[in-house]
Amino acid sequence: MNTNVITNRNGLPDMNLLHEELARAQMSMRLGEAQQLQLGYRLARARRLSRKAEQAAQQARLALARAL
Repeated sequence: MNTNVITNRNGLPDMNLLHEELARAQMSMRLGEAQQLQLGYRLARARRLSRKAEQAAQQARLALARAL
């Protein structure tokens, strides 16, 4: 007998419990995917902000060099 199969009191596979387990697994997968997407968005935003900061620093260096 397969030990991964959930059984009811009669020793038969309990389809409701199997469906619940499947739903939990799918929800867990979707949550993981959403977290990965969120991490990707944060990383892209951090890169954009970093580029803007680099550009601002470069402009400040150029302005200082022109003032001297």
